[in-house]
Amino acid sequence: MSPRPLNIALIGGGRGAFIAQPHQKAIHFDGTRRVTAAALFPDPKIALEEAANWPYPIQGYETYDALIAANATLPADQKLDYIVIVTPTNVHLDPALKALRAGIPVMCEKPMTLTLNEATQLVQTVRAQKIPFALAHTYLGHWTTRLARHIARAGLLGEIRWVDASYIQGWLATKVEATGNPQATWRTDPKRAGASGCGGDIGTHALMQLRYTTGLEVVELSANLETYVPGRLNDDHFTAYCRLNNGARALIRASQISIGHKNDFGIEINGTKGTLIWKQELPEQLIIHLPDQPDRIYHRGAVTPNDGFLTALPPALMSEPTIPSGHPEGFHDAYARLHRCFEADVRAYNNNTYTPAAPADGGKYATVEDGWTGMAFLETALKSSRANAAWTPMPAKI
Repeated sequence: MSPRPLNIALIGGGRGAFIAQPHQKAIHFDGTRRVTAAALFPDPKIALEEAANWPYPIQGYETYDALIAANATLPADQKLDYIVIVTPTNVHLDPALKALRAGIPVMCEKPMTLTLNEATQLVQTVRAQKIPFALAHTYLGHWTTRLARHIARAGLLGEIRWVDASYIQGWLATKVEATGNPQATWRTDPKRAGASGCGGDIGTHALMQLRYTTGLEVVELSANLETYVPGRLNDDHFTAYCRLNNGARALIRASQISIGHKNDFGIEINGTKGTLIWKQELPEQLIIHLPDQPDRIYHRGAVTPNDGFLTALPPALMSEPTIPSGHPEGFHDAYARLHRCFEADVRAYNNNTYTPAAPADGGKYATVEDGWTGMAFLETALKSSRANAAWTPMPAKI
């Protein structure tokens, strides 16, 4: 008999919150997971109304405290298997801590917390509870990102010299938050989004893509956090020049005031043997430049091992594509791959066979330690920027 679908709850997601919809669609992708409960809005009355109007039946709760408390008394087949937190950043820590301490695994949107001190609390709790925790860095779910990771870490580009990781948007080029746009309103509010707006919202994606793909770490940086829209309270343009732990250099940059750019996220890795280019807006392909050779373009689902550049490829990687090449995957598929990987760990946790990686590898999805590194990066960048872009070391790993 097939195992029962996992029961999942949403915290946040009401009143048209964008990020809840990709998550709930990805959750249902494989038929092995389902959303069964939610606390959708800070106002208890609206939370229940939103749940009653959800596209399919779910159990609504007035608050996330009520949701977590009710779980303790549910029959075994109705208990929550994990919770997905899709609130503004200032409402990440409290529900995450309460769920984890109640023995419920958590997937949380990024950035993980408002501050590094809060991130430290989460790391300590996850380690103490020995419980699965995922940070929803969407773009790690693209199959081509995982191929890029293999190529870079297998040394096929040679020694990495330079990395340019960038995330460029234009949707905040004017003071959109003054129009009442709910997505802009909280993202430009330091009390809800954190001290870095652009850096926290999308700069952390660029950092994560660099770290995930190359395996390298930022050890020191010189940063400028700039605000171009008058009256905005946090940065809308973020630039960090970085020294990496292998001696290479990197540029991590993000902008939300670059008119014409939609979701222009990508990474270029320059090594002694070749260059790798990946772009989120063209997620089905990966470009490789080699000296004195034609460019190589690899398409998801049509990659041949041992082709003169690629060597043998991990079986787990080769079994990952879900549809044939030429039928494009996309944003929702990337989220689904993260949920699929997290599901495996949650089922192991339920069966008392889950063993946290030590140190956490993050090969399947971003971990709580990755979230901590993201907050350490933001706080170091803020410190550097306030000191006129002075070179500033990253703190020691927790």
